[in-house]
Amino acid sequence: MVPPKLSSRARLALDAFLKNEAAGGYVLMVAASLALLVANSPLAPAYFAALHAGVAGISVQHAINDGLMALFFLLVGLEIKREVLDGQLSRPADVLLPGAAALGGVALPALIYLAFNAKHPDSVAGWAIPSATDIAFALGVLALLGPRVPSSLKVFLTAIAIMDDLAAIVIIALFYTEQLNTLAVAGAGVVLLALVALNRLKVLALWPYLLLGAVLWLLVLKSGIHATLAGVALALTIPLREGDHSPLHRLEHALHKPVAFGITPLFGFANAGLSFAGVGLASLLAPVPLGVALGLFLGKPAGVFGVAFGLIKLGLAQPPRNASTAQLFGVAVLCGVGFTMSLFIGGLAFADPALIDATKIGVLAGSLASALLGLLILRLAKP
Repeated sequence: MVPPKLSSRARLALDAFLKNEAAGGYVLMVAASLALLVANSPLAPAYFAALHAGVAGISVQHAINDGLMALFFLLVGLEIKREVLDGQLSRPADVLLPGAAALGGVALPALIYLAFNAKHPDSVAGWAIPSATDIAFALGVLALLGPRVPSSLKVFLTAIAIMDDLAAIVIIALFYTEQLNTLAVAGAGVVLLALVALNRLKVLALWPYLLLGAVLWLLVLKSGIHATLAGVALALTIPLREGDHSPLHRLEHALHKPVAFGITPLFGFANAGLSFAGVGLASLLAPVPLGVALGLFLGKPAGVFGVAFGLIKLGLAQPPRNASTAQLFGVAVLCGVGFTMSLFIGGLAFADPALIDATKIGVLAGSLASALLGLLILRLAKP
């Protein structure tokens, strides 16, 4: 895959994105590790009590997952729109390899999970958990290798992760939506039309979009559709205009650091906490954790690398420039690092705390194994 010729603005945006995501990945690793330490220390009762404490009628954990994570999804939506209109996904030829590879990396992990859980009605809803790559974690691991990894592979990994996020958004909208409140849905539709009208009228000030976006979030929260999808809908209406002061670029720049260094680590700290008391080999071999772990560790690299390698061998796509087949496989293994979105989908799929803990076991095991193996492969692969 030859990297597309990006505009200077798009190139700067991509460079800033890679740097922020890699650095944010380290902070996320620390936050997740800290959550595990606290959950297995004398502070554990206070930790879990604080997460379940009520604030304005909802728990602190739900406030983070349904409220603050809407800003995470807003940033994801902005990144997807920028890449499609003015970035590495702006040309069909550049979309084929990462797009098809991402599709393979979504489908095969889901099938592996279902192979272990299809006969278990209480856990079958978690089929999408191992389908998402955590871009911050994966780029953080990739950054540890420095210049040994060509920039084309970083672009390739970023493109796959963005396509993964897009697939996750569609999956959440279609399969993890509760019973709809038609009045709230209608109200959200009206607000969305107003946002589109602002875009068509070429309103470049951000405050009207953000004000209506807050109303949209509240209506979507009441509608039965997951509230974080309001962030994605809002992002798609933010104008992308020529020049360095485009509303989309201004908002994306403003959100990068708070999301990468604040919201995502806070989500990781609030959701990665898992008590290892009573956790043994039998816990890892249960259907949910085994399906999630193997979906990430085996399904992700097999799906991503298998599809990418097939397209390259058939001459339908160009391989990432200056990258060997071993390096391409190493990056495909890193796609099995699925943390933020996997835990998020697990929280939507299950209400039973035992199944949520089982999800955490699988996500942590599969992600850690993928990170270590991917790092080893890329470290040993000849540049």
